[in-house]
Amino acid sequence: MAVAVPRAAAASDMRYTGPKARRCRRQGINLYGAAKYEKILQHKPYPPGKTPKSRLGRQSEYARQLRMKQRLRDLYGISEAQCSRLYGEASAMKGQTGVTMLQFLERRMDNVLYRAGFAWTRMQARQMASHGLFTVNGRRVTLPSLRVVPGETIAIRTRSKSSPLFVDSPAAHQKFVVPAWLKSDPALGNVEITGIPLVTDAEQAVDIRQVVEFYSRS
Repeated sequence: MAVAVPRAAAASDMRYTGPKARRCRRQGINLYGAAKYEKILQHKPYPPGKTPKSRLGRQSEYARQLRMKQRLRDLYGISEAQCSRLYGEASAMKGQTGVTMLQFLERRMDNVLYRAGFAWTRMQARQMASHGLFTVNGRRVTLPSLRVVPGETIAIRTRSKSSPLFVDSPAAHQKFVVPAWLKSDPALGNVEITGIPLVTDAEQAVDIRQVVEFYSRS
């Protein structure tokens, strides 16, 4: 039986479900991690539209902030409601709002599975989490947005270890590097949260300052 953990809100239905390749071309980076988007960007390294080879014109500060906020949402796979709520929670805490937002995002269950090498992309990690393939401290969870804390251990459920999903995971490859705030054991199929992620552990393609400025306007 899945355990509902109250430390994170349920995912919103407003997550983007349209053509992902267009989003990647608009941002100029692979937002979703899958190899097919890298190929598309190599083949069409320009924004979509009627005049695809034309560069984006001069943008206002608001437009740049909006674009960066969208990039953050796409990279971590969160809805607008989740992103706005995250800003509100982070701004109410001590410390730098942007840093806190990134730490919250990195500590999401789906992101931890991705960082620990259980999944090739965050999208795949989100599916794994929502299907209940993992436990947190021995309890099965189905909430990708669950925010883990130091001292907790995420493990593949015993009945899920034989799944083809775990036959060739990133963690099985020697070149895969797990961030310092996680202690992953591919042989046992678990990962321990040993600390809090640093800003350098988060996605470097995001200027979090612009995201904070976007939300602080309202």
